[in-house]
Amino acid sequence: MQVRLNRYLSMCGVTSRRKADDLIKQGRVKVNGEVVRSLGVRIDPDTDRVEVDGKEVKPPKKRYVILNKPSGYLTQLGTSPDGRRTIQELIKDIPERVYPVGRLDYNTEGLLLLTNDGELANRVLHPRYKLPKVYVALVKGVVPKNKLRKMRAGIELEDAFAKPDDVKILRYEGPRTWIQITFHEGRKHIVKRFLARFGHPVVKLIRVAIGPIRLGDLPKGKWRDLTGREIGRLFKAVGLKYSPQEVKG
Repeated sequence: MQVRLNRYLSMCGVTSRRKADDLIKQGRVKVNGEVVRSLGVRIDPDTDRVEVDGKEVKPPKKRYVILNKPSGYLTQLGTSPDGRRTIQELIKDIPERVYPVGRLDYNTEGLLLLTNDGELANRVLHPRYKLPKVYVALVKGVVPKNKLRKMRAGIELEDAFAKPDDVKILRYEGPRTWIQITFHEGRKHIVKRFLARFGHPVVKLIRVAIGPIRLGDLPKGKWRDLTGREIGRLFKAVGLKYSPQEVKG
């Protein structure tokens, strides 16, 4: 698949597309040993050799990571203006610049996917692919089993109708209930708002799965790379072809 040269330079982390055009006009970019000065040139990343100032440039290997985000961390990179902790503190030993796919609220914990693969991230978030996100919630009140049928039928929220893919009671804990609930859409606070509408405000919320990816026994605050099998399953779930050679080993 061919891409524009300026986009390729941006993909390689050399500079922005606009500044890449300046490099091309200055004659600092070669394709297969020949200086290229024309804008709009397209190259094949698999077969063409691209150099900037005499050094070959290649896109960074793709990285796919899951983090068990604890409560009390913002889902953002860098520092927070108000001094709150961010997930940057938890992934500072990852040399690649990976980005969170979606968000988890400050007080929500659990599985957070991070990657530098923009196409995969977009598909994971797009409702068209109906990738289920599974949550475990501790809610106030004893949820009677006959209420599950109403929950499965859905309810109108302030922004639109909401209907879970699945919901079930896991166990009771005194005057509270542990519930597992699944949505394939990612509207803001959808789990909390949905359960509150049924009279059961959320006390604790944990995301335990995104599509075929499971949190498992990953310790809180820790991260790990996805296995090749997990990446393959995730790609398949969103209609992408998996190329192991593009992934950092």
